[in-house]
Formats: sequence, structure tokens, C-alpha cells
Amino acid sequence: MAIHKVLFITLLFFVGMSSFAKEDRNGALDLSPAKWIWYPAGRTLQNTFILFRKDVILKEKPLKANGWILADSRYRLFVNGKRVQWGPAPSDPRWQEADPLDLAGYLVEGKNTIAVEVCYFGTGDGTSPMGKPGFILNLDIDGQKILTDDSWFSYLSRSWQPGKYKRWFLRSLQETFDARLYPYGWDTPDFIQNADWVKALVVSDDGCHPSVCNGVSEYAWEISGDKNVSEIRRRSIPLMREYSVIRPKLEESMWIHWKRPAEDYFDMLVSDAFDVIHQPVVRQSGDEWLVEPNGNNAAALTFSFSEQGVGWPYFTIDAPEGTVVELLVHEAHRIGGPAIINSHFNSWTRFVCKEGVNTFETFDFESFRWLQLHIRNFNRPVRISSVGMRRRIYPWHKEPDIFIADDTIQKVVDAAVNTLYNCAQETLVDGMARERQQYSGDGSHQLHAVFQTMGDCSLPFRYINTFSQGSSIDGYFMDSWPAWDRLARTMERQMQLTGWGPILDHSIGFCFDAYHYYMYTGDLKGLEEVYPRLLKFFVFLCSLTNEEEQLVPAENLGMCSVYIDHEAYKKNRHKQLALNLYITAMCRDALAPLCRLFGDKEEADKIEAYGNRILQGCIRKFWDEERKVYVNNLPWIKEEGEIRYCDRSLSTALVYDLCPGNSVDKSLEILEQTPAELGISYPCNAVWRLWALVKYRKIESVLSDLRTKWGRMSSVWENNTLQEFWTAYPDEGSQWSHCAMHPLIALSQGIAGICPIEGGSGKIKIEPQPGSLEKVDFDVYTAKGAVHFYSQGKKGKRTLRLRIPDTVSVELWLDAREEIKLPFLRTEKNGIKVYKMEGQEKYEFHLKYT
Repeated sequence: MAIHKVLFITLLFFVGMSSFAKEDRNGALDLSPAKWIWYPAGRTLQNTFILFRKDVILKEKPLKANGWILADSRYRLFVNGKRVQWGPAPSDPRWQEADPLDLAGYLVEGKNTIAVEVCYFGTGDGTSPMGKPGFILNLDIDGQKILTDDSWFSYLSRSWQPGKYKRWFLRSLQETFDARLYPYGWDTPDFIQNADWVKALVVSDDGCHPSVCNGVSEYAWEISGDKNVSEIRRRSIPLMREYSVIRPKLEESMWIHWKRPAEDYFDMLVSDAFDVIHQPVVRQSGDEWLVEPNGNNAAALTFSFSEQGVGWPYFTIDAPEGTVVELLVHEAHRIGGPAIINSHFNSWTRFVCKEGVNTFETFDFESFRWLQLHIRNFNRPVRISSVGMRRRIYPWHKEPDIFIADDTIQKVVDAAVNTLYNCAQETLVDGMARERQQYSGDGSHQLHAVFQTMGDCSLPFRYINTFSQGSSIDGYFMDSWPAWDRLARTMERQMQLTGWGPILDHSIGFCFDAYHYYMYTGDLKGLEEVYPRLLKFFVFLCSLTNEEEQLVPAENLGMCSVYIDHEAYKKNRHKQLALNLYITAMCRDALAPLCRLFGDKEEADKIEAYGNRILQGCIRKFWDEERKVYVNNLPWIKEEGEIRYCDRSLSTALVYDLCPGNSVDKSLEILEQTPAELGISYPCNAVWRLWALVKYRKIESVLSDLRTKWGRMSSVWENNTLQEFWTAYPDEGSQWSHCAMHPLIALSQGIAGICPIEGGSGKIKIEPQPGSLEKVDFDVYTAKGAVHFYSQGKKGKRTLRLRIPDTVSVELWLDAREEIKLPFLRTEKNGIKVYKMEGQEKYEFHLKYT
């Protein structure tokens, strides 16, 4: 993990656990008297780029230059030719978040140029459901106001072709950049504008409402924002940090002979478009690669980085005018595999060179380990250099320092940390390479790792609030929000063209997310906007209930669909048990407690009673009294000729005490032994089985899984990441960096056994289970500070050291046979003794049975 240490030297904008600035979050922001501006156009095509610039004269170098910037859909800001930042964070179009500016370090005495590239997607993206084009900036330079208005100049940049088609369903920008048409130097004070630079058009004088409320003619959607509900808000998380990752390894090179125009292949994926000539094509000198022309053949150079990251790929090429370079990225490639690595959702960008040296960087970021340069149309030698990635990462306040005396588990945990770097940026997404959408349920397990491993509250706050904004008129949550996916699916669903709809179980999971957020932070105020939407969802959930069965169906739900998991079920109807146990647990252990926290006792009682009715429905339909276990297909066993269990339903029943008569033995036995009739969840949802095994002190099963199932993942060893499914393949659409946080949750909640008992972590539980690990050393964060957890030695002679924040009260849960000198509180039903600890510098225990 040493490569990341540079990230944590300086933090310019960090809101930590202990200093969470609650008063600024979700705060409305009026950028007036700045105005929304745009290029003076009657319509704006999709993927149009507009350049904006303004010269500013300063009498002296400023002490302060702070303000706000916002654009729809994305901007790239330069000051005096230097890149400053990229944004904004994806937002619901009704509540756009403006990015803060601090430009003092970029401005000088005399003439300065503020320059902004803005890309308007125009059609939905994985993080952009819809919008209207616009740009607004409000900057204060030592009291001198710089505001967007008609004094700014704008330029329609045809270096990017306006109206370029989408990359694929969930990515708008298929970038093609022609350097011959780019007005180089436009972002510097010496630039001389020509007649193509025109005064910007003011499209709204209103600086307090988002772009959807402006007056731009929006022809593709015909939408208009409602000012009664919409507002601009302050960015609720820090700006991302950026750093360069350089010197990737050239793994292979070859010639590509095109049998038909390359554009046909990249545009249409035409088959049999080229032949491959397997000959090395480069001469390498240090960090430069020289390619001599070989007739009309194209050269393909394929590079690999040491691990998968998220950021902007870049390179420099000295080439003749008109040379075309397709830059392709991929998560996983096998050397000797496909010559052109264009098998991952059309992840390519095209650059057309001007004469001489060209330095290129993609406008939008990517998630990748492999980078390929496909170079064509050159008639003299070309020289490639400075290949790299401008990596972006959330500015975590401290790099996790985790030691585990097991090489395989250590490697798995390191991969989990790097995966979190890739997935948890401006919100919590499943996998940046494919879709960049935030999900509740399986994707939101990242919340636990963000809180406990990384010690951050700002990102979970943003996730909770932005996800809740996807509350539909009917009451369910658009489970991937803000995003294009579920909005598009509503039309497809109505026309019976897809099985995908807003995922009902993710709405259920979101109620848990809100509850977990409170338990970690104690921040009820942060849920004020979210809470009414949870109640609205509960009403919707009740409307789906089959009154005869007192169960919610898993099929034929209208707009919604049920996911739960792909891999654990043979038939969709087998998901009904897990779905309804999930509903029961949510009602009784998340939503009803939240209602009581908000003082709604009557609502809490109603929700709890509904959950109990659902539980009785589960027992009647799915509890096998003979086997003393829930059976997924109990009503259909004779018809199907086999018995089916799933880890999700058995785990939910164990974690939330949903087995009749507390008959848990059979469920626990099945979860431990994983027989063939047990459906196993994909990695993201494997955490449910972890929680059940940890509750019943079966840590060795968890450690065995980490060593085998997780330790055998190709992505762990090749990409330093965790993959989406248990098997991942190179050179196709498998996700090699996906949001499964099981290994980090196994550390904090399993090995250390730490979880909050009261909201805000004023009281926590520690139930250590180091198992067969002879040494572990790491921190687990609470809202009151970090608990340092250290265990050394084998069972029978183990030393446990804990450092507890002085404002935290702790319940220490230990085997009843341990002899320790702490105030005794009680004995649990499973025989575990509970002791009281108050925060102090250090505790040390010598244990025999733990």
C-alpha cells in the first residue's frame, strides 16, 4: 500500500469524524449576483463542449480567492493555463451541489485568465439522469467579485464533435478530440481571441436555483425545473485528490492491418474488420517508445499498471498531423488475448494529432489497470512518452495501517482497501468501470467500511441524502440514483422490454442504511430530509402486501423488481423468503427504531406490528417444522424434486432472531457446511453470512473463506481489487473492482467485534474473535475516535491490547472462562460474560479461551 502514502501528506479540505460541520450540509447556496450563462445557441446537442474564459486584472497577488463553481454536466477548470479541478459531483438535477473554489495559489499580479471547459451530456449517464446546459461561477478575490455574466466569452469547441453518440447505455461521453481544431493557449492571458469567441448568453439571472430551472432551450427532454422544490446546495464532501501514477509496463505490441475503415469497427463493432500481425512494433529508450511506420498498418501498444485505479489516462505523442490514436482502457487483459482490448463497454477515446508534440488526457475519468494506444495514419516515426494515470481518490484523513499475520488474508484486505478507493469517491458506487451508480443493499455495505476503516462521515451523509432524493412519486426508491438507469427502465418496464425495474430490496436496504448512519454518527439532524421518504416507502411496501399470505411477492410487482442476488437462486420465486425476512428485520430493527428516535411512537408501533405479521407469514409458508429451518422452496418441493436454501435468508434469520423458538442449530450448520442445496450470494452480499457466523462465534469459518474463496480471486492478485462475482474473466465485461466490503467488515465487526450500541458511538461493543490469527494490529473508527485493536499469540496464550477513546463507554464481551479484572455487567444467553470498560489510554488482557 506504499504507493498511496503521498495522498495523506496534506489535507486541504477534510471534515473528520470529530469535527463534522453539520451546519453546512445540505445548505442552500445562492450564487447571485452571478448568472447562469451558456453559448448563444437555439439548441445544444448531446456531448457538446463549450469553452468559457474571462481575463482578470489584479493589482497584486491575492491573499484569498474563494468562491463556488457549478456546471451541467461536467467542467474542467484552468487558471493561467494550469488545471485546477474537475467536477461537479453527480447530483439530482433538482439539488445540484456547487464546488468550492480556492484559487489564491494560481493567481498572480497583473493579468490572469480563468478558463472553464464544460461538457453537456444531454442524454442520461450513469451519474447524470438529465439536465439543462449551463455554467455559473461566483468568486471573491480579496473583495473583488468575479461573476459569470455576459462579460464572459464563450466558444463552441469543435475539437469535440457536438452531437457525438453515447458510449453505451450508462455512459454518455464517447470522446473524440481533434487537436487540430483546439484553440491551444485559450486558457492563458496571452491568448488573442478571434471572431469565433462570442459573448456568453445569460440564460438565468437566478443564482439560487439549479440549471434545470434556467431558460435554455432544451429540445431533447422538454423539461423545466420546479423552483418550489429545487435549489443549489453546497458540496457536502471534500474535493477529490489527484496524483500521477507513472511508468506503466509495456506488455505487448503488434501491428493491426485494417481490412475496412477503423471507424467502422469502433463505431459499429463490425466483425472481421482487421488482421493481426504479431511482431513487436516499438524501440524503447528509457520511458519513450519509438514506432516506425509500416505501410498503412496501425500499431497497438498495450500497457499495464501495478494495480487498478480510477482516474484520467494520459500520454504524450510526437506525431505528424492527422495521426489518430484510439486510447482504450480495460480492467483485465490476458497477454496474447484479443489484439484490440475493446471488449469493456466501448471504453475508448479517440485523439487526432496536430503536427508535432501532443499531450492528451481524457476529459472524463476511467477505472482501469490496462491501457492501450492504437496508433494509425502516420507517415513518419512517432514517439510516445509520459504514459500514465492522473488518479483520483477521496481525501481520507488517514491511510489504513492494517497488519494481519496471514499473507493471504493480508493481501485480500489490501485489495479491499484499494477497491474502496475506487468505489467510494463522490458517492458509493458499485464499480466505476461499468456504470458509476450508487446502490443501496449490496452496494451500501461500503458504509460500514467508510465509517469503521476510513473514519469518515461526510461521504455517508452525502450518500444517504442523495440516494433518498430518488424517492419516486409512488414511494419506492430509484435504487441507482442519481442516474439514468432506473428512469430509462420505467419506460422499458411499461413496454415489457426488461426484467429490470427499481429494486425493491434496495429500498428496504436503504432503511437499514439510514439507521446505520444514525448508529455510527448519532446525527439525527442529518436524516431530517431522508426520514419522510422512508415513511412514504413504508406505505408503498404495505400496498404490495398479499393480504391472504401476509407476504410481499417476489414477482409481478409492477414497476419494481426484486434482485436480492443473482447467483443464490434457481428461480425468482425462491427469493420471496429472503425478501420478506429482510422486510421483517428492516421494520423491527431499523425503521421502527428510527421512528422512535424522531418521536413517532405510533408510527413505530404500526411498522413493528407490520413486520411481525410478515414474519408470521414467513413462518407459515417457509418454516420446516421437521427440519427446524427456513426452506426457500418449501411450498414447491414436490414439484421441483429438491430442497433449496439460501445463505441470505438463513443469515437474516440468525442475525435478527427470526427463527421460531430460537431454533438456530440447523441454520447455523447449513451456513457453516455450505451443502450443495445452499444458494451462495455473490461477493457483495456474502457479508450476510459473515454477520451470522460472527454472531455465533464461528470466526474460523470466516477466516477460512478469506483464505480460500476470497484469496482465490483473480482480481486480488492481478489488480489489487475485489471482483464482482466469484469468477471473473479478462477481456470481457467482468467487473474486477467492485464494491464487496466483506474483508474489511470481517476485520472491524468480526475479528475486533466492534459495533455501536448507542447512536454516535458513545457506547460500543467489543467482542474479539482473532481465531487462528497469531497477530493482528489495526484501528477501528468510531464517531468519538479510533479504537486501536492489537492481538498477539495463539488461543491459550493470547495478549489483547485495546486503546479506547476517553469519551467512549465499552461493553467487552468475552468467553465466560476468562479471568479479567473489570466491572462485571451480565452474562448473555450464550454464556458470554459482559464487562464494562471506560475510555482510557490502554488496556491489556491475557486471555486463554479467546
